Amino acid sequence: MPDLQGRLALIWGVSFFSGSLAQLAARLSGLPAVVLLLATGLLLGRAGFGWIQPDQLGRGLEPLVGLLVSLVLFDGGLNLRLAGRDLQRSVLQLVLVRSVLGLAGGAALAHWVAGLPWPLALVFGAIALATGPTVVNPLVRQMRLSPFLGRVLEAEGLILEPVSAVLALLLLQLALGDLGGWQDVAWRLLMRLGVGVGLGALAGLLLALVLERVESAERQAGSGGADPAAGALSLQLTLGTLFLLFSGCEALLPESGLPAAVSAGVVVGLRLDTAASSLDELISQLAMLAITVLFPLLAADVSWAELSPLGLGGVLCVVGLMLLRLLVVMSAGVGLPLNGREKLLVSWIAPRGIVTAAVASLFALELEQAGVPAAGALKGLVFLTILMTVGLGGITAPWLASKLGLSGMELAPQGEAPLANTADAEGEALPSGNG
Repeated sequence: MPDLQGRLALIWGVSFFSGSLAQLAARLSGLPAVVLLLATGLLLGRAGFGWIQPDQLGRGLEPLVGLLVSLVLFDGGLNLRLAGRDLQRSVLQLVLVRSVLGLAGGAALAHWVAGLPWPLALVFGAIALATGPTVVNPLVRQMRLSPFLGRVLEAEGLILEPVSAVLALLLLQLALGDLGGWQDVAWRLLMRLGVGVGLGALAGLLLALVLERVESAERQAGSGGADPAAGALSLQLTLGTLFLLFSGCEALLPESGLPAAVSAGVVVGLRLDTAASSLDELISQLAMLAITVLFPLLAADVSWAELSPLGLGGVLCVVGLMLLRLLVVMSAGVGLPLNGREKLLVSWIAPRGIVTAAVASLFALELEQAGVPAAGALKGLVFLTILMTVGLGGITAPWLASKLGLSGMELAPQGEAPLANTADAEGEALPSGNG
């Protein structure tokens, strides 16, 4: 039997290897990679053979997961472009309506259908607000949706994922009695989002200025092509700045690091413009590596003892959550340049991703340490939501897009405004992101 250090190394080794095999199977089969990554984690974790046991990694897993998640969100922000009034208004309306109706509806379903107590039902409602751009973006590319629809779906996830994490943390603190009331929740939410976005924008601006100097020095050196050493230096500076930003924000205000990561990515992407594309190639590869190991690792921590007590109530809760999104999107789409077919497709594509899984796992640890008996049920319901929304959505969305006549668009139309973006004054092609 290997010693403790050997067992910990083996957990990481099995996680990386199984995740890479799942990515290979996804490439060969055409199935969404995240579906196979989650299935791999369940098969090799506590619900299956028990080869991956994340609880043995201890508290050191929590900061590492946070750093890797910040990398994923930074990568998404790096490519986020919200050019055009129609696109901006569509994203803003969808985010605002979902924040209200999604939170209330998700909490009600979790309480009345899945049986969670109201305090934890509200935490679930906040966690379920987030949709995962790491799952949405590959689906958008696979279906070849118009850039307008793709940007709406991508921006929704990038904005709501950090908001969801911060709100869920505050509602968790409220449930544990650490906050005085709803006024504390509202004030701390605004403060964490404001501080995170502000510090992220500042760090992103400073990083962009440094990267511009590196690029300028490379040009002055007269190198004929791209200098690998300069690219490696840019990547190292980016990762160092990002991880310091995230950890510093977390030390200052817990959960403010996620909005800071998104904000920094957006500023760097906008400031560097075309130069950001080469940096994003490197960042996106690392972000994909983070997803490859994190999804199996987090899914491995879910046991059938946490999923089975939910029974039919848990399944009906998730189905109700998916139907609720249709109502939310139809309500949010009033007055927007989206027709009925486009609203229907947007309402069906709402997979929960890596941030949702990470938040649920970390919150479950806090609830278990506080002696809350429903901690396992909350985590089980969140992972059931991830499995069903990713599985059903990922497998059926391409078929639905084809039936609605919305798939097979040119990914980069030259000078033409795609579909619902025809009324947009800035309807040029929007590049597809990798977040």
